[in-house]
Amino acid sequence: MPSQSARQDVVVDALFGFAVFAVVAIAVGADVSDRGDIHLGYALAAVLGALMLVRRRWPVMVLLATSVLIVANYVIDLPTIGLAVPAAAALYSAAERGRSYWAVGTAAALVLVSTGGRLGEGQDPAYLLGYELASTVAIMGAAIALGNVQWQRARAERQRARIALLDGQAREAEAAELMALERTRIARDLHDAVGHHLSVVALHAAVAAEALEDEPADVPVARTELGHVTQASRAGLSELRATVRALRDADPGEERVASLAHLEELVDSVRAAGVDVRVEGAPAPGDLSGMVDATAYRIVQEALTNTLRHARAGRAEVVFQRGEGELEVTVTDDGAAVAVTEQSSGSGLAGMRERVRLVGGTVEAGPRSEGGFGVRAFLPTGGGR
Repeated sequence: MPSQSARQDVVVDALFGFAVFAVVAIAVGADVSDRGDIHLGYALAAVLGALMLVRRRWPVMVLLATSVLIVANYVIDLPTIGLAVPAAAALYSAAERGRSYWAVGTAAALVLVSTGGRLGEGQDPAYLLGYELASTVAIMGAAIALGNVQWQRARAERQRARIALLDGQAREAEAAELMALERTRIARDLHDAVGHHLSVVALHAAVAAEALEDEPADVPVARTELGHVTQASRAGLSELRATVRALRDADPGEERVASLAHLEELVDSVRAAGVDVRVEGAPAPGDLSGMVDATAYRIVQEALTNTLRHARAGRAEVVFQRGEGELEVTVTDDGAAVAVTEQSSGSGLAGMRERVRLVGGTVEAGPRSEGGFGVRAFLPTGGGR
C-alpha cells in the first residue's frame, strides 16, 4: 500500500502536469499567427503535461522527450508555444533529481537550435539576441538553479540522516565493547575466585587423605578437613552461579560485533548519503584475528563518518594492503581538508588511536598535501587474539 509521502508525490506531480498543460494550452489558444492545427497543439500540450507524472522516475527521459516535442512543434509548424516556459518544468525536474549537467546541456542545445533556426528564417537579430534570448536564458537558468537547490537540500538531509545512523551505530558498538570488557573482567574475577576455592579444596582434601591413612585417632582431623572442603566447594559454586546469572542477564544475540564482515553494509550506507566509496583489497572473513578485525572495521567506520560529518566530500577510498606480519588500512577522501581533531570529532579519533594501541599498531590522520583528509593505520596481523 503506497505511503502517505508517495501519495503526496503523485498529487504534486499531477498538479505540476496540469500547470504545464494549462500554460502551453494558453499559449496555443493565444497564438494569432494562424499556424498549423490548433487541436494538434492542444494534444501536444496534454502530452507535455502527462510527462510530469513520470518526472521523478525518469527525469532525463522526460527532459529529452520534452525537448524533442518542443522542436517538433516548430518543425511541423504548430502554434507558437515559446521555448523556455514549456521546457522549464522538465529542466527543474532533471536538476531536482541531481541531473543538472543534463539540464544545462539540453537547455544550451535548445537555445542554440532555436536561435539558429529563427535567424536562418530571417527574423530580427536585434530582437532575438537583445531581448528574447536574455529572457529565455534567465527563465531556463532559474528553473535549473531552483531544481539544483532542492536536490542539494535533499542530499544534505540524507547525509544528516546517515550521519545520525552511523553515530548511533558507533555508540551501540562502543556500548557493546564496554559490555565485552566488563564480561572479560567478570571472567577474570570468576577465574580468580573459583581458582582460589578449588585450591583450598585440593589442599584440605590432601590433608584429609593423609589423616585417614594414619591412626584412627586422626579421624576427627580428617572430618575437620572434609568440612573445610565442603565449605570451600559451596562458596565456589555460589560465586560461579552468581557470575553465570550476571552473564545471562544480557542477550549476546542482540549485540552487533564490529567486524569487516559488515564492511559492505557500512559502505552502502555512506554511498546512500551521497559519497562515492571505493574499496580495494578487503580481507576475507576470518582472515584476521578478532581484535584486529574489529579494529580495522572501527578505523574505516570512524574515518568515513568524519568524511560525512566534516569533509563535504564526493569520493572516498578505502584500501587494505597486507605486508609482512601487518595490515595497512588507508581511508582517504577528496573533500575540504579541514582540521579534524580529537575535539572536533568527539571521542572518534581518540578512540581510534586507543584501539590501534591496544593491538600494538600505529595510526596517523590529517589533511593530505594533494587535498582531502586521510587516515592510515598499521595493524599487526598476529595481534589481539
